[in-house]
Amino acid sequence: MNSSLIQLLVLAGIAIFLILRLRKVLGTRDGFEAPPAPAPIEARPRRREFEVIEGGPDRDITDHVAEGSDAARALAAMKTVEPAFAVGEFLHGARGAYEMILMAFEKGDLDPVLPFLSPEVYQSFAEVIDRRQSEGLTVEAHFVGLRELALQDADFDRDTREANLSVRFVGELTSVARNAAGEIVEGSPTEVRRQRDVWIFTRRMGDKDPNWQLTATSE
Repeated sequence: MNSSLIQLLVLAGIAIFLILRLRKVLGTRDGFEAPPAPAPIEARPRRREFEVIEGGPDRDITDHVAEGSDAARALAAMKTVEPAFAVGEFLHGARGAYEMILMAFEKGDLDPVLPFLSPEVYQSFAEVIDRRQSEGLTVEAHFVGLRELALQDADFDRDTREANLSVRFVGELTSVARNAAGEIVEGSPTEVRRQRDVWIFTRRMGDKDPNWQLTATSE
């Protein structure tokens, strides 16, 4: 037997030995076997930011009125009738309504804001506008911005579902009144003046109409 054959037999023996050892260690697999799935990672409960603790105070209310006050209870009652109601969203709308209504009054054209005025408020505004026109006065006004916006009070009638929200505004604007000859008789086109108002907005909670009406004004 030559040396080449002997080497071949030795190599074959080594290969058979290694195969048997691998089978013993790894076992056998029949066909395709998917790799083992990774061990599941234990889920850790994530704490949601700004999570509201059940039974805790409603920040949408307590951010605007004192907790436990009559106004806070009224706002909570409004939400039981209309869960989608939010004080913050209402005040955002009131900001836009204030500018729109105030400028309509100053410029003497109430038609664009008619849906947002109660008949009583419309009548009082219209009387002032008519008096200006009878005197030959025209008003030029420009809204600069709001210095202050705050919910002052709230009340709610559970029987009628009527809600009343009092909002305090401090606005800044320029306003000038001119006579028929174009002469300035009041105000200044460049001097910014502050306008302080408390407006009461009213709405029946739960109604399909989302608009609030201005039902009373005071300083």
